[in-house]
Amino acid sequence: MSEDEVADGAARSGSAETGRRRGGARAASGRRRSSHSMAAVVAEAVALLDEAGEPGLTFRALAARLGGGVGSIYWYVSSKEELLERAADHVLADVVAQTAHVGATEDPVAALRELAIAFYAATVHRPWLGAYFLQDTGTQPNGLTLYDRMGQQLMRLDLTPRQRFDGVAAVMAYVVGVAADRGQDPPPEVRDGRVERDAYVATFRAGLLALDEGDFPFLHHVAEEFAAHDDAEQFRAGLDLLLAGIRLQAGLPS
Repeated sequence: MSEDEVADGAARSGSAETGRRRGGARAASGRRRSSHSMAAVVAEAVALLDEAGEPGLTFRALAARLGGGVGSIYWYVSSKEELLERAADHVLADVVAQTAHVGATEDPVAALRELAIAFYAATVHRPWLGAYFLQDTGTQPNGLTLYDRMGQQLMRLDLTPRQRFDGVAAVMAYVVGVAADRGQDPPPEVRDGRVERDAYVATFRAGLLALDEGDFPFLHHVAEEFAAHDDAEQFRAGLDLLLAGIRLQAGLPS
C-alpha cells in the first residue's frame, strides 16, 4: 500500500469522526483545517506536476510544500484524480485569459487557429494535462470556455451542427495528441546528459539510412527531415492541413 493510500484512509477516517465539511467550516471537534485555499492547493499541485510529473504528485509531497498535514488536502479535493482535473483547468485559465480577444477577426478559421496554438503551447510541456482535459465539467469551467470558444468560431461558418462538432473535436484531438507525443521524456541517455540531443538525432538518422531503401523508401526520403525539422513548426503545418479541410467544407477560399 502506498503512502498516499495510507494517508487517504487515515484522512477519510478522521473526517468521518469529526464531521469534516469542505469550505472551511468548523468540524464537530472544534478544530479548523490548515489555512490553505483551493487556489493555493491547485497552484502548488501544478508546480509539483511541472517539476516531477504525474508520478511525483502525491498528497504527502503536496502537503509538505504547503506546510500542512496530508489530511488538510482533503478539505479541498476528494482524490488525486479530482486534483489533477482542477490542475488541468488551472493551466487553461491562462489560455482563456490570453485568448480573450480571439473572435474579433473577420476570419473565424484564423481565430480557431490562434486558439489551438495557445492551447498547444500550454499543453506541450505538460504531458499530464491532456489526459485530464474536460474529464469533469463540474470542476473544469475554463476547459468548457475554451471548447465553446472554438465552437463559436465554427458557428460563423456555413456548416451543419454535426460538422461544427466534428471540427472542434478534430482540432482538440490533434492538439492533445501532438502535445502528448512531444511531451514525452527524451531517451535516458539524452536525459542524463550522456549523449547530446543532436548526436542522438544524427544516430537515429543514420539508422534510417542504413535500412534497405527498397523496403523503406519513405523513411529514406524523409530521413533528413528528422534532423532538420522544428517541432512547433511541424505542429502548425499539421494544424493548417486540418484547418484547410474545414475551409473547404465551409466553401471558403483556401
